Amino acid sequence: MEVLGAGIAVLTGLGAGVGIGIATSKAVDAIARQPEAESKISKNLLLGCALAEATAVYGFVIGLLIVIMK
Repeated sequence: MEVLGAGIAVLTGLGAGVGIGIATSKAVDAIARQPEAESKISKNLLLGCALAEATAVYGFVIGLLIVIMK
């Protein structure tokens, strides 16, 4: 049962990957529409990607802890 919980915890990486992909596509679209706003868009994109990636890392760590502490 613990292994199932660990697998579910690691699935947060799937959500983070989809979120980062959607955010990147929207940022590229916004830059294509307004090239002069590229620096502002890039800053916000990097911040959002970092937060989404942190969520995936937390899920991975929780999954590892579940398996190790078993």
